[in-house]
Amino acid sequence: MSTVELTRFRVPEARADALLAARPAMLRDFESDRAGFLGARLIRLNAEEWLDIVLWNTHEDFAESRRRGANRPGIQAFFEAIAEVISSEEGTDGFEGDA
Repeated sequence: MSTVELTRFRVPEARADALLAARPAMLRDFESDRAGFLGARLIRLNAEEWLDIVLWNTHEDFAESRRRGANRPGIQAFFEAIAEVISSEEGTDGFEGDA
């Protein structure tokens, strides 16, 4: 079972383009620097709210990623576009075979 990170955040409309431009470099930085990173999906909920769904191999991989924070330029640029974190949750993807 993998660990799922759900982070809801606010980005002013004026910074949405910066967020989207920073996303590919952030994902590359995660792939090269974060053990257990399995992938991510960014969802725009409305004009200023977004949901980032990130899959980790284990809870420990997710915890280590949090400890590292914005330690790479691509990650830092993505985080800088975010004005406010609304919520952050962790769950378990225990449903093998779900689409």
